[in-house]
Amino acid sequence: MTTLSKNDPLLPVYLINGEDVLKREIVLKKLKTRLAASGDLAFNYDSFSGESASAETIIASCITLPFASDVRLVQVNNADKLKKADTDKLIAYLKAPTDTTVLALVAEKLSEKSALFVAVKAFGAKATISCLPQKRYELVKTLRSIARGHGVAITEGAAQALIDLVGENTVYLDSELKKIALAHFGPDSVTEEEVRFLVSRTNEVKSWEFLDAFAARDVKKCVTYLGQMESTSPLSLLGRCVGRVRELICARALNDRGSGAALGATLKMPDWKVKNHLRWAQGFTSEELRWALINARDCERAMKSGTDQRTALLDWVLGTIVVEIT
Repeated sequence: MTTLSKNDPLLPVYLINGEDVLKREIVLKKLKTRLAASGDLAFNYDSFSGESASAETIIASCITLPFASDVRLVQVNNADKLKKADTDKLIAYLKAPTDTTVLALVAEKLSEKSALFVAVKAFGAKATISCLPQKRYELVKTLRSIARGHGVAITEGAAQALIDLVGENTVYLDSELKKIALAHFGPDSVTEEEVRFLVSRTNEVKSWEFLDAFAARDVKKCVTYLGQMESTSPLSLLGRCVGRVRELICARALNDRGSGAALGATLKMPDWKVKNHLRWAQGFTSEELRWALINARDCERAMKSGTDQRTALLDWVLGTIVVEIT
C-alpha cells in the first residue's frame, strides 16, 4: 500500500481511495500536518463534496494563491461521485496543475480503470493512496497496535471480541478503544471479558459467521449468533444452512475417496472459501448429514405452516449439531 511520507516531495494531487474511513482520516491528517508547517492552514484550506460541488468551483479554489504560506490544500470528498462533466474538467486541470496547491481527492470506490484514477496515477505511484479495508486477521493486529497508541495493551481474543461487537468500521473501533483505554486500570492487558462488559453490540452477525459456527458444531455461538440476526429471515438462513450441509456431504464423499483437494473445483468455489470444509465434514457422520437434509424439509414445512420461524430454525440447528444419530 502506498503511504504518504514526510520526506517525499509534495505532489499537486493525491487520490486517497478506499472504504477504510480511519485510514483515509490518518492520511488526511498527515497531509494537513505537513502543509500546516508551511503556513496557517486555516487561511489556505477549502473542502468540497463531489456530490454537489462543480468543477469550476473546485478549480477556482485550486488556482487561488496561498496567503502567508507556500501552498494551499483543496480537499474534495466523495470524488467518486463527481459528475462526468466535472470529472472531465478536473482531468483537464490536472494536465497543468498549479504548483501552489495540493488537490486531495477522497473517494471510497474509484475504479483503477476510471479516467480520473488514471489521470492522478500519471503523477507517480505515490499519488494514489490505497485505503482498502483490511482482512479480519489483519484488523486484529491493527487494533492491538491502535490500542497501544491509546496507552493500553489488548489481547488477541479481546480484539476479536471488539470486532464481533462493533463490526469492521475502523472509526467505530478506534472510538471504542479510546473508551476502553479510559476505563481500564492497571498494567494488565484488556481481556475479552472486559471488552464484552464495556462495549455494547452494534454489529449484527453476518450469515457466513453463523454458517461457520453451524459447520463447526459450536452450539454456544449458534445460539448467541441467532439472537443477534434480527434482520435475517430464518427461512433464508435455513436455506443457506442446507447449502452448507450439501457442501459438507460433498466434502466427506471426496475425502473418503482421497480426493479432498478437488473440493473447491467440484463445488465451483475458490479454495479459500472451502479451506475448513474437510475438517468440518469430519465432525459429522454421513448419517447425521443425511438426517439434517431430511429434517430441513420438515422444518421448512413447519415455518410455512405458522410455527414461529426462529424457534423452528433453532430446533433444527440444535438437532443437527447436538444430537448424534446412531
